[in-house]
Amino acid sequence: MEHWKVDWAHEFQSEPVRFYSEIGSDGYEVRKIQVYRDGQVLKADMFHESAEIGLSEVPAGSIDDVASQPEFSASAISPEEFERAWRTAQWSTRNVPGRR
Repeated sequence: MEHWKVDWAHEFQSEPVRFYSEIGSDGYEVRKIQVYRDGQVLKADMFHESAEIGLSEVPAGSIDDVASQPEFSASAISPEEFERAWRTAQWSTRNVPGRR
């Protein structure tokens, strides 16, 4: 497993500004956390997705690829740092359209 913290520099008020991702050995996200400007912190895993947050449907690629994009600042973090963020996050209460 890899654990990443990615900051996204942008001006979109309704989009997250930080992501935490747990990446499996197959390159796909296993768990994700999104942090918003207003302090909202949401989480998702393969059993809990919503209209606001879900796991990527494509492999994450490398952290170097993410970090090379000018709008992102990305770094590897420890599993412990990821778990601390996971414990502070909440499940979204908005359902994905077409899902229960």
